[in-house]
Amino acid sequence: MSTRRALVYTAGLVAYLVSVTQRTTIGVAGPAATDRFHANAAILSMLAVLQLVVYAGAQIPFGVLLDRFGPRRMMTAGLAVMALGQVAVALSPNIADAIMGRVFVGAGDATIFLSVIRLVSSWFPGRTVPIAVQWVSNAGQLGQVLSAVPFALLLHESGWTVAFLSAAGFVVVGLVLVILLIVDRPENAIEGPRPESWTQSLRQLGESLQRPGTQLGFWSHFVTMSPMTMFTLMWGVPYLVFGLGYPRAEASLLLSVPVVAGMIAGPFIGVLTARHPLRRSNIVLGVVLVMAACWALMLFWPGKPPFAVVIVTLVVIGVGGPGSSIGFDFARTSNPLHALGSANGVVNVGGFTASFVMIYVIGSLLDLAHSHFGQAMYSLASFRISFLVVYVVFAVGLVGVIRARRRTRAHMFDEEGIRIAPIWVAVSDALARRRAARG
Repeated sequence: MSTRRALVYTAGLVAYLVSVTQRTTIGVAGPAATDRFHANAAILSMLAVLQLVVYAGAQIPFGVLLDRFGPRRMMTAGLAVMALGQVAVALSPNIADAIMGRVFVGAGDATIFLSVIRLVSSWFPGRTVPIAVQWVSNAGQLGQVLSAVPFALLLHESGWTVAFLSAAGFVVVGLVLVILLIVDRPENAIEGPRPESWTQSLRQLGESLQRPGTQLGFWSHFVTMSPMTMFTLMWGVPYLVFGLGYPRAEASLLLSVPVVAGMIAGPFIGVLTARHPLRRSNIVLGVVLVMAACWALMLFWPGKPPFAVVIVTLVVIGVGGPGSSIGFDFARTSNPLHALGSANGVVNVGGFTASFVMIYVIGSLLDLAHSHFGQAMYSLASFRISFLVVYVVFAVGLVGVIRARRRTRAHMFDEEGIRIAPIWVAVSDALARRRAARG
C-alpha cells in the first residue's frame, strides 16, 4: 500500500470512528436522559429517531452532492456540523434543545460513511474493496465501543454536559485529520466526469435508482443492520437494565458484545464477498435467518432468558453490521464509479429507514403497554411485545431482497450471459467435483 493511500485510508477510518461514536452516544445515555429531562419513552426515542430520520433523509441528496463535490469537502462540512450538534446536546436545558442538537449530529454524520466508501472505491483495486470496506465497518464498531465504555463511564462520573462536550472535542480531532490528510482520488485515477449541473446529477441518480443491483443493495442493508442499530442506539440499555435487571454499568458493557462480534466477523465476510461475488445474496439471507432464530430464542424463553442466550443473541445481531456492508458491494458492481455516491446513498437509506421506524414503533408500543394495559413501562413483558416489530422488518426486507435478487440475476444474464444456479445446485456440483477429484 502506498504512503498516500495509507494516510487517506487512516484519516477516513478515524473520521468514521468519530462519526459512529457520536451517533451511538445517545444509546448509552437513555437512563441519564430519563433522569435529566423527565420524558416518556416515545419522547426519549425521538432523540434517536429524529437523528436517524435526518441521517436517512440526507443520504440520497448528500450522495448526489458527493458525486459533484468530492469526499473531502463533504467530510469537512459534516464533521463541523456534528461538533456543533454535540455541543448543543451538552448544553441543552430541555428535551427539545437536545433533540435539535441530535438533528445536527445526524446531518453531519450523514456525510461521513458515504464519503469514506467513495474514497475506498477510488484508492483501492476492485477485488480488495470489499475487504477494505469491512475494515471501515470495524472502525465504526470501535466507535460503538468508545461510546459504550469510556463515554458511558464519563457520563456516569462527570455528568451529561462534560461527557457530551468531550464527545464534541473528539469530533474536532477527526476534522483536523480530514483537512490535513484526505485527497479525493489518486492523480492518475480515471473515474469519469463529475456532474456539472443539477440536471446531470439528478439524471445520474435516476439511473442508479433503476439498476436492480442498487435496489438489491438497499434491501440487503435494510434487513441486516436495523436490529443491531435499534438495540445499540436506543433500546438495548433500557431492555438490559429494566427488562432483565442488569446493573447499568454491566448493561453498557454488554453493548460492546455485538460490536466486538461484528469486528471479528467483518473481515471474514469481506473475504467471502470478494471470493464469491455471485453468492453475496446468500450470505445476506443466511445472516438474517440466523438473527431471526436467535432473536426468537431470547424473546420467547420462558421467564428471564439466561445470560448465555442474551450473549449469543448479541453476538449474532452484531454480525448484521458487517453483513449490511454487502449492500454497498452490490452498488459498486452495478454502477459506474462516478455515480457511486448516489448509488451508495440509496443503499444507506435502507438500514437507517428500517432502524428509525423500529426505534419509534418500539417506544410507542412501550408507552401503549404502560398506559392502556397497566404494565411497567420497561417491563420484560412490554419489551417482548414491542420487540416483535423486528420480525415485521425481517419479513419486509426478505421479500425485498428476494425480488431484487431475481431482477439482478435476470439483468446479469441479459447483459453478460451469466446464469447463477440456486445455491443447493452449486453446492451439489461442488461436492460432486470434489468426489470425482478424489476418485
